[in-house]
Order: sequence, then structure tokens, then C-alpha cells
Amino acid sequence: MTPHISAKKEEIGSIVLMPGDPLRAKKIAETFLEDYKLVNETRNMYIYTGFYKGNKITIAGSGMGCPSIGIYSYELFKFYDVDYIIRVGSAGSYNEKINVYDIYNVKDAFGENNYAKLAANIDETIIPASKEVFEKINDVAERLKYNIFTGTAHSSDVFYRLGDSLEFANKNNLDVVEMESFALFANAIVTNKKAGCLLTVSDSFITNQITTSEERQNNFMKMCELALESSIELLNN
Repeated sequence: MTPHISAKKEEIGSIVLMPGDPLRAKKIAETFLEDYKLVNETRNMYIYTGFYKGNKITIAGSGMGCPSIGIYSYELFKFYDVDYIIRVGSAGSYNEKINVYDIYNVKDAFGENNYAKLAANIDETIIPASKEVFEKINDVAERLKYNIFTGTAHSSDVFYRLGDSLEFANKNNLDVVEMESFALFANAIVTNKKAGCLLTVSDSFITNQITTSEERQNNFMKMCELALESSIELLNN
């Protein structure tokens, strides 16, 4: 038990999928897990643990932004003996080749805050995903014949940004934008654990196409299946 998670230690699996929205955590558990149980609802941040193809998996909401995922991922890594966290979230596309509902495996996170410095003494603006997780996701996607994109994600602190977002992205070679992976990757490094991030594109800065929250909740299941299949291979290596 921590200040933010009321689950017992044995109620959390060694691998965790982390959507930002706690309702998406509920949807993933209902869709994919057997014998699942709600093990945390403190602050309405739902965490479920169940079984996927016989493997114990936890699905945990993270909330929005580096501070929120920073708290939950650190507590899971540090106090619940979680070995792997894979964020499963949404992103906006800066790239004309990456469209709505495309899947993106984050190789590196570009951050604009001092989270990594304060939490992990990492004095960098770009932090990589754990190599093992990143490569496993790519391998499983190839096996499943899923076409995915990889590269550098902009892990932004600002949703409503002043200035030209595309100009900023082009200047820094950024493909997509989200808000959490920078803190997650920093926490994995400081706790000597492993993390990855899978994103489904929900809107495009190029085409201005956008999805609703309901569409995102219901149509990101292909990404979740990829994360789950990658998880069981990581667990059974």
C-alpha cells in the first residue's frame, strides 16, 4: 500500500499496462482479461489485475502528464516489485505519413521539463525506452503482421501550446506528441526496471482529423492486443 495505491502487493502483477484514462483501464480489463479484479480505486484511478492467456497482468490508469504517471509508475516499480510497464496511450501526429489509428512504438521520449533531473538525476532532454521492451514490441508486431511506426515522441507538458507546434516538431525531429513517456522512462532507469510506450494516433496536426474519447476507448484495442502479446513474451523469456 502507498499513498496513492491501496492494492495489496500480491494483487499487482510483475508487468503492468498503463493507459492514461482509468476508464480505458476498465475497458481493457473487461475486453482481454479473465478472472480480473478491481484492486485499486483510490482517487478513482482504477487498477485491475487478471489473467491473459494464463499470465498475470495488471492494467493501471496513470492519469495525465509526467507528474501523474511519475507517481504511479514509481510506486509500482519501487513498492510493488513491478518489472515492466508498458504505457498504452493516445498521441497526436506531426508526421504526414502517420495517420489516425496508426500505432507508434516509442523509441525515445523528448521531454520539456526537469522531471528526469529531479527524479532520476538524468540531465537529458531525450530518454530511450528500455531496449528489451522496444525490440520485443517490434518483434511481436512483425509476427502479428501489424504495421507500426517507431521514432521519437514529444512528451509535452502543454496540451494547448502557444506557437507553431509543427515548426517545433520539425526542428526537433519529432513524429508524435503525448504527455507521459518521458517520466515513465526516467523512472524505469532510476529503479533499474524496464518500460516501453505504445501509442495509437488519435488526431493529426497535418490533416486536422480528430477522434472522440469514446472512439479512442473503443478503437485502441489493436494496440492493447500488441501490448499484451508482447507482455507475455517478456514474462516467459
